[in-house]
Amino acid sequence: MINILIIYLTDLKMLKIAIITGSLFMPLLLNAAERPEPGLLITSQNVAKYTDFIDEPISQLIKKQYLSIKVGKTFSIPANKVFQALTRKYKGLASLNAETGQIENYREGLPFSAEPSMADKSAGLKLAWNMRYSYGGDSSVVDPFIWDYRNMKTGKIERTLSFVGKTLRYKHRVLLEPVPELADNPADIFNAIYLLAKKPFDLKNTQLLVHRLEDDSARERTWLYLSIHRRVRRLPTGQSTDAFLGSDIMIEDFLGYNGRIKDMHWKFLGTRELLVPFFRYDQIPLGDVADSSGFRFGTFHGQGKCFPNIPWQLRKVYTLEAIPKWEQHPLSKRIFYVDAETFIPVSGRYYDRSGKIWRLGIAGFAHPDYHLSQNKGSGVAIPSLVSMVDVQAEHCTTLKMKTRINVKNLKQKDFTVQSLRTRGR
Repeated sequence: MINILIIYLTDLKMLKIAIITGSLFMPLLLNAAERPEPGLLITSQNVAKYTDFIDEPISQLIKKQYLSIKVGKTFSIPANKVFQALTRKYKGLASLNAETGQIENYREGLPFSAEPSMADKSAGLKLAWNMRYSYGGDSSVVDPFIWDYRNMKTGKIERTLSFVGKTLRYKHRVLLEPVPELADNPADIFNAIYLLAKKPFDLKNTQLLVHRLEDDSARERTWLYLSIHRRVRRLPTGQSTDAFLGSDIMIEDFLGYNGRIKDMHWKFLGTRELLVPFFRYDQIPLGDVADSSGFRFGTFHGQGKCFPNIPWQLRKVYTLEAIPKWEQHPLSKRIFYVDAETFIPVSGRYYDRSGKIWRLGIAGFAHPDYHLSQNKGSGVAIPSLVSMVDVQAEHCTTLKMKTRINVKNLKQKDFTVQSLRTRGR
């Protein structure tokens, strides 16, 4: 029988709990991790103090001296005012079909704005829908868009690809006319993704087009134009989980998660404060000049130069588990860390079929007000430096991006199969 429970606060960094049971004195020590402050450099020498605020696989890489993290000051990126107003206007309207999980009655804004609860069995599914409809802009252009395939052991760049990337929202548009949707959309497309390879020569004019449909029960439509074959090929569903052009990235990984929500079992695992790679572009080391405008990319560092060389800041995140329903899927599960303010999946773990960690995704997002002038005031965190690290093969693919949000001159016809054929000639 426990007679007395005594709690001694001997230090802000240590909590001592003593339980006295009869004549038995049994002290229990619970180490409360130190809170990382801006300016701190976390290395193998001090990482043990901050493990409560670092994803465990990242902590292991720091312990192995593969990576160090500089802590930056936490800032806010509130969604633009129009999106916020739409969220308030339609708050509580969206619901989930109890049998299919399909969203119903959704209009605009963030579908589920209430704080997720562990008591809500649908909390994970709601977070997945929030990721889908969070505001990343009505359109975007990433040019230049550089992919480097790196040997993590030696740091050697094995291959460099240069792309132009574009996205276009057909529905639930916020700022660019026409709003809220494009008029000519018989297929009921939600958004489209387009990639055009510029280099190297053997891949030049290779193109990828993805149409994500509004109806989540319908299969996404994906086409690939391979310049070597000079023809457009519709990709079967299974190929969205293949390595894209030999990289460490799958088509399903695009934009954090580029698959159907219904294809996963979603589970909310809780809320925590975590160091994640959000940063200000004007406060990072800059590297190569990207284009004639003088824009310079950020850099990568650490083992094999596989990690964005940017500050990480403490942010509130939701831990979200996604387990594929398809038995042949190459992953057994994903763990997403979803930023609680923007609903962006900022980092994540990818597990192989045996349940071991296979890859780590790290996405560095820049504050829009300290990036390109066009992005200022957009309320959109700017994807800038991304790495997908294969921890088993010790290999990584790093992405450097010059991203412009809400580009007005994108044309709907550029996101068609016919456009693939025309551009490929």
